[in-house]
Amino acid sequence: MKFFIDTADLAEIKTAYSWGCVAGVTTNPSLYAKTGGKLADFEAHMVKIAEACPDVPVSAESTATTTEDMVAGGLRLAALAPNIVVKLPICAESLAATKELKKHGVNVNMTLIFTVPQALMACSAGARYVSPFVGRFDDIAEDGIEQLANIVTAVKNYYGPEHTEIIAASLRTPNHVTQAALLGADIATVPFAAMEKCLHHPLTDRGLAAFEADWKKVTSAQ
Repeated sequence: MKFFIDTADLAEIKTAYSWGCVAGVTTNPSLYAKTGGKLADFEAHMVKIAEACPDVPVSAESTATTTEDMVAGGLRLAALAPNIVVKLPICAESLAATKELKKHGVNVNMTLIFTVPQALMACSAGARYVSPFVGRFDDIAEDGIEQLANIVTAVKNYYGPEHTEIIAASLRTPNHVTQAALLGADIATVPFAAMEKCLHHPLTDRGLAAFEADWKKVTSAQ
């Protein structure tokens, strides 16, 4: 399973990318807003992200609401950098836009997916990625991992990763990441804070502290 980082914060992206385990970046309007970004700077910011990690896909989301505007906006976003993927929310308009964008060689990440039929329709329309959400199900006291499992099974029944990859999204904890991997999701997109948590375990931290303490004994004995 590949790791994508789910943020629009350039510093977080550069740090995570330096670790060597980040295979992509996903952004959305809410994440961009958290950076304090302005509308006039949006495209320039996407270019900075794309340039910071030029060998991995970067999802930039369109806020258009009609098929025509999604296509026009998607072509514009895709022209900003060769590794930009156009992110669209699942709806009738975006399915039609995805079909058209695919004709132009533009990859689409279909987001806000919560059901098996939504995921399958996105695949049929030609989406390169589908992003089923996990954490938002948990927010309404439903089992997001169970829903993800259903989507992974259904999509892999009919489509391989060369056609559509499944991005497990709205992951908030290392356990979410673990479950997504065990279920066979192709990608986990994870906020920077959650990615940092994935690096740690109490036994790892305890072991590092013990190694450091023992090495100090060695060096002080010289």
